Amino acid sequence: MWFKNLQLHRIPAGWSMSVAQMEEALEKHAFREGGSLEMQVQGWAPPREGGELVHSINRQFLLAYRAEKKLLPSTVVNQVTRAKAVELEEQQGFKPGRKQMKELKEQVTDELLPRAFGIRRDTRVWIDPVNRWLVIDAASPAKADEVRSLLLKTLDITLENVELNEAPVSVMTSWLAGNDAPGGFTVDQDVELRSNTDEKAAVRYVRHPLDGADVRQHIEAGKRCTKLAMTWNDRISFVLTDAFVIKRVTPLDIIKDAADPTAEGEAEKFDADVALMTGELARMLDDLIEAVGGERQMDKAA
Repeated sequence: MWFKNLQLHRIPAGWSMSVAQMEEALEKHAFREGGSLEMQVQGWAPPREGGELVHSINRQFLLAYRAEKKLLPSTVVNQVTRAKAVELEEQQGFKPGRKQMKELKEQVTDELLPRAFGIRRDTRVWIDPVNRWLVIDAASPAKADEVRSLLLKTLDITLENVELNEAPVSVMTSWLAGNDAPGGFTVDQDVELRSNTDEKAAVRYVRHPLDGADVRQHIEAGKRCTKLAMTWNDRISFVLTDAFVIKRVTPLDIIKDAADPTAEGEAEKFDADVALMTGELARMLDDLIEAVGGERQMDKAA
């Protein structure tokens, strides 16, 4: 149930919507089964099977964006289109022109779509009004953009970028160069170092000690740290990127052992998991923001 990726946004101080208001807004854009000729559909779905569109606990909200896309490979469409073009040429005595080929391709697509398989993908969203976070569990910016687009159509909400006082790439490089992780964090054994040259030469270490001379030599040669595996308080491991996106989030044994043993049934277990995840991640994000030098916007607000 834990988020694997954290695409981070700030929401305005004082933003507030009741569960009923959010539920009503999401219902207007709820996911529905696509028609036979629709290539892609999207909408909001329950985060928990059989639950409501908004899952709320401890003033934390969980949403689920659902997208379904038909799998219709262009190679298949082109193959069928070419076969039909041959038939059409035999009928009319000359090769079909560009306009006819376009119409033929559209016709083939319409014929094949109802038989195409649909791939469904859910992307979860966590809204934390208490700490002003909106977090999307998406691995790529493109996937996060899809969610943001529908979210802004659905809710009366403004999303702000996380503006840091220092660039993550500079901070991570400094940690590596000095072999000095910030308090509460440890540097693990995965890293990506990338040069600033036009070639963007990159070196990646996986499960490799990062306190050796080879890593320092790359940094001295001008390479900068763009991805760094870390662990927070022996509780959560993750990879921090130069865009301040957090990937490969993994709760460690100490958190798994803290799961509520009294929770009964799927609904109670889900509530317990959400409460545990949001509480731990909120504390980790506070510590991480401090570790990288704080936020410009937050500093101004203070």
